[in-house]
Formats: sequence, C-alpha cells, structure tokens
Amino acid sequence: MTEAAVGDAQRRIVDHLKRAGASTTASIADTLDVTTQAVRPQLVELEERGLVSAETLSTGTRGRPPVGWALTALAIDLFPDRHRDLTVELITTMRDELGEEALDAVLAARDRAHLATLETQMSGVPADDVNGRVAVLADARTSQGYMAEVVADGDDLLLVEHHCPVCAAATECQSLCRNELALFQAAIGETASVERSQHLLSGDERCVYRIRTRT
Repeated sequence: MTEAAVGDAQRRIVDHLKRAGASTTASIADTLDVTTQAVRPQLVELEERGLVSAETLSTGTRGRPPVGWALTALAIDLFPDRHRDLTVELITTMRDELGEEALDAVLAARDRAHLATLETQMSGVPADDVNGRVAVLADARTSQGYMAEVVADGDDLLLVEHHCPVCAAATECQSLCRNELALFQAAIGETASVERSQHLLSGDERCVYRIRTRT
C-alpha cells in the first residue's frame, strides 16, 4: 500500500482522521466542506479495503452514542515512513562517530541475540536433523519479512529468500550480509555447511544459500 493507493477524496478523509482521530460522517463532511452523501460512499469503500472501521464514540452524555470512523492499522502504510532512511543514517553516523570496530561490535551483539532466539526455536530439533533445522530457520526468516522457502536440490537444500526487508541497510553496511552467513551456519550446526550461491546485492534476483550435509 502506498500514498497513491487512494484517490483524492479518500486521501482527504484519511488525512482528516489521522489528525482528528475517530470522527462522525457529519464532522468529516463539515471539515472537508462537502455533503455527507459525498463522504459516505468513500467511507464504505475505505472500510471494504480495511483502511477504516466504524466504532462507537463516547460523548460522556446520556443518549445513544454516535458512530464514528477511525483508521485501522493497515492505514499506516498510507503515510510516509522513513525507517529505511533512519536505519541508514544511524549506521552511517555510528561508523563516522564511533568507528568501524564499534559498529561491528553492535552487529555482533545483534547476531548473538538472533542466534539465541533461533536456538530456542530449534530446541526440539536434533542437531543432526538438518532438514528440520533449515525448516525452522526458513520459518523464522519468513516471519522477519524475507519470504523464505526451502527447496531440495539433489542431496542439498537451498534456502531461498525472495525478498530483503533490510536491503537499504545491507547496501550501506556489507557486514550485515557477511554476518548473516555466519549466523545461518551457527544455527544449523556443524553437521552441514552453508554457502551463499546467489546474492541480491551482487545483482541476482534473490539470495540463495546452499546447505550441504557433511559426511
């Protein structure tokens, strides 16, 4: 979902709800200087798309409370989000102010935390069950936005990541990709080797890791 995903009339409505919070149809129409008849079909379409929802408004007075409209969690994607820019800025600032070693130390701490989480998720999977451990790893990566899947390739397994949600940060900080390979190896264990055979930042369409059981 992007800012261009709604038309001008709906854009004005969601902007108003973002500023004012839950509002009745009448108050939306009054603010936008249009009729309620003009607002209602736009609200219905926004509701059908899951971008707004109807809710009862508390007035603190007696009588039937009015029904208003509020933005849903899905509507957040309609507004600018600079988290990628912020991440890159933080990486650049940390490197410039504290040095490469400090940045590497922070990334190493992050990797230790990720590995601890993976080890917990794999606690019921035997160390020599490569298929099981790779499956857990793929599920974990998918939950993080990497759209990962496991594909059999002869005697090997391929961990395929169809998307990189941290591509901008990885472009700025190549250590993220290097550490990722080490993280996978540590999570899967010594019964298999892990090597990257395709890399998004090298011009490939996706990242692919070949997992080969050691004999």
